[in-house]
Amino acid sequence: MCGIVGMIGSRECSTVLVEGLRRLEYRGYDSAGLATVSGGELHILRAPGKLSVLEGLLAGSPLPGSLGVGHTRWATHGRPSEENAHPHRYRDVVVVHNGIIENYRELKHLLLERGHSFSSQTDSEILAHLVQDECDAGRPFVEACRVALGRLEGSFAVAVLHRSVSDGFVAAKRMSPLIVGLGENECFVASDVPALLAHTKRFLFLEDGDLAWVHAGGAEISDLRTGSSVWRESKQVSWTPAMAEKGGYKHFMLKEIHEQPRALADTLRPRMDLHTGRIHLEELEPLNETVARRIERVCVVACGTSYHAGLVGKTVLEKLARVPCDVEVASEFRYREPIIDERHLVIVVSQSGETADTLAGAQEARARGAKVLAICNAVDSSIARMADAVLYTHAGPEIGVASTKAFICQMGAFYLLAAWMAECRGQVNVSAACELLREVAKIPGDMEATLQLGAHVREVARKYMGSRSMLYLGRLLSHPIALEGALKLKELSYIHAEGFPAGEMKHGPIALVDEEVPSVFIVPQGASYEKTLSNIEEIRSRGGPVIAVAVEGDERIGHVADDVLFVPPCGELAHPFLTILPLQLLAYHVADLKGTDVDQPRNLAKSVTVE
Repeated sequence: MCGIVGMIGSRECSTVLVEGLRRLEYRGYDSAGLATVSGGELHILRAPGKLSVLEGLLAGSPLPGSLGVGHTRWATHGRPSEENAHPHRYRDVVVVHNGIIENYRELKHLLLERGHSFSSQTDSEILAHLVQDECDAGRPFVEACRVALGRLEGSFAVAVLHRSVSDGFVAAKRMSPLIVGLGENECFVASDVPALLAHTKRFLFLEDGDLAWVHAGGAEISDLRTGSSVWRESKQVSWTPAMAEKGGYKHFMLKEIHEQPRALADTLRPRMDLHTGRIHLEELEPLNETVARRIERVCVVACGTSYHAGLVGKTVLEKLARVPCDVEVASEFRYREPIIDERHLVIVVSQSGETADTLAGAQEARARGAKVLAICNAVDSSIARMADAVLYTHAGPEIGVASTKAFICQMGAFYLLAAWMAECRGQVNVSAACELLREVAKIPGDMEATLQLGAHVREVARKYMGSRSMLYLGRLLSHPIALEGALKLKELSYIHAEGFPAGEMKHGPIALVDEEVPSVFIVPQGASYEKTLSNIEEIRSRGGPVIAVAVEGDERIGHVADDVLFVPPCGELAHPFLTILPLQLLAYHVADLKGTDVDQPRNLAKSVTVE
């Protein structure tokens, strides 16, 4: 996945493009580049490494022109290098691309046979060659782009410039995100909204198969295949540029951890009557009859952190709505011929709404006759548009690559959904569901209190930052929290960490335990409390250090754990919203103390829009 940005207007565009790339750097950061058109000439500057390298080069050699495109890359074809960095040029044509051209080998072979030579190892360079060929054949620039793009198989969001075309550029998308920003006598494209918020809040959200001719007065959208005009309604976005800034915190991730109480409240409270506990999910009305009368089973499809949220969702759906629920890793789902039909509700979960594996899972589910419900954070994203209904989270922009507030909001969405389904299905648990939601709606205040643990968590982090490996263990709802806590630690600090159900420890993982391998236990009050204490004793008897996340007032835990991180008391089903916070903070502080790149961990990118 990569980030692209483009602009045409009356002012010099280099600074604007770099500013946009800065806000897209979470999408990829192994190289970056710009291209502008000025005086009938193309000006290109590219650099491997983070965007700061390119900025340093621009400081000594700014690019002229008010028409240009930019790109920040996460490698899929070709190692990170200057020659593999975007934009890619072939003669008069320049291209920036996000996605994967699946048939690039065949196309490249044909072009090589016709005498073309290539300067990179990327699949993206192919498009510049194809467009140039069509221009050489006498086609106008826009039509040349249309024909060339029609030859591609796979996913793309692209912006294309031509040396002799100074009044606009072409943008198009298929299965990769791309938006158009409408300014005053200037127009923009970008992979995501935060890149353009400093310049406009009015956007066109392109759909798959859209091609846009972007000029200073706006954008003319047509069908990529037929060329017929397409109308897209512009939408106002309420986010402010400040929402995408660090807000005084050292890192975006720390800021976003502290934004979680507000994000959860924003996700829950507009949909709840706090006096009655009843919920209002008008956006799910298209599924009302189906869920009430036809659905026999739910299948959650997701990746990474969203998968862990789905595991929490499974428990509350089964307990409240009394509907069987499976949770599937999206990258495996469609390749094993899943047994899915019209009696299934498939819930696809994605923060960005552009996750390639999850999008493919949604397509597979629909092809097999299932209804698809999306839980995502991005309005008008690809997954949202494909689904039969969408339950949006209200996390706002999340810049840190390691997801935090998206996870909290996804869990909140599952709790809303479980209560709604319980009501649709006439379950006797409706009153219990409403009571749970009233309790969860009060959680943001307890989250604020839990986040005050920061200084204590940092001292615990300092104590264990030299560990080579850590185990995370919990039972029932604490098991997915253990998985998520372990994921955060390894993402940020590069310490090996694994999460397990605590009862499975003695079936293998206990072999890893010694005095240098700490075990992190999530130990809330509830049905599994005594069993989890027994598991802790098994670790202690083998010399393993123990960090416990427990509930305030628990006097027993201090006798068996070396370090305890306390959270306020709450109901048994609500505790994941609190117990995850110390684990996020622990991962953050270990990483910060070790000096790793917290917001942009190595080898990772925010939105995985390729398989």
